[in-house]
Amino acid sequence: MNHESLSYRIFKVGNASLLILIVVAMVFPYLNVLAYALNDPMDSQFGGLTFYPRELSFANFEMLLTNSAIIQSTLISVLRVVIGTAFALLIQYTCAYAFTLKGLQGKGIILIFLMIPMYFGGGLIPVYLLYSKMHLLNNFLVYILPVSFSLYNMVIIRSFLYTIPDSLAESARIDGANEFVIMLRIYVPLSMPILAVMALWTAVYHWNDWTTTLYFITDQKLNTLQYILMQILKEGERMASMFQEAIRAGITSGANTQPQVTPQAIRAANIILTTIPIVIVYPFLQKHFVKGITLGAVKE
Repeated sequence: MNHESLSYRIFKVGNASLLILIVVAMVFPYLNVLAYALNDPMDSQFGGLTFYPRELSFANFEMLLTNSAIIQSTLISVLRVVIGTAFALLIQYTCAYAFTLKGLQGKGIILIFLMIPMYFGGGLIPVYLLYSKMHLLNNFLVYILPVSFSLYNMVIIRSFLYTIPDSLAESARIDGANEFVIMLRIYVPLSMPILAVMALWTAVYHWNDWTTTLYFITDQKLNTLQYILMQILKEGERMASMFQEAIRAGITSGANTQPQVTPQAIRAANIILTTIPIVIVYPFLQKHFVKGITLGAVKE
């Protein structure tokens, strides 16, 4: 027999209602963008779309995916995400493990040295000159090396490592294991939650970034997908602006020269294309996400 009190039943109904509202508030904008991306671009100009397309059309995605630069830029973006994420995790994790060692001398001085770039920077021009001297301009490594270390991520990983009992490492040292073996055989398997979180954060950054290409890359073979999509979006806005100017000037009637796609429709398709990989990957990492962030936050 159910002996739940009236107040508890009211709480459950209110809690469920609040969670449903939160889900709707988060999911509806994405479904709305998806509706615009799958709707006929000319029809989208009239607005009124909710969470399903009024006139189904794949013209927006066809324009993006038939661009000759898309395939090459997608390959560059995938390589950047895979290599950049793996290298960043290697650097940050080994550094975090080193800071957990009691025998490391000068931890405070090293931390202060690493904290300085978080608050002080020379700006874009000194960075450009530095990359030029390091031969990173028009080099794939410009996507990898400058962002391979993050003090913020390293501190989070270090906090997580402090939750692992020291007795595990001490017993391994007694058996003759060196620090590399201890880190690889003991700490890394126990650090999967925090590694999953850091991998997600780093991969999202690499996947979404296009300013690095804008500032430091002129070789079209090294363009990333986000940079190409940004260019397509800007080109669509420019063509739409030119078309509107022509209409106002009376140069064209607009009947036969109206663009087949619109900036709004291209923007929607752009958002869907760039978020699909994250939407696919996130569910597999979600079970580690909360644990990885909070496990090292409480000390006994």
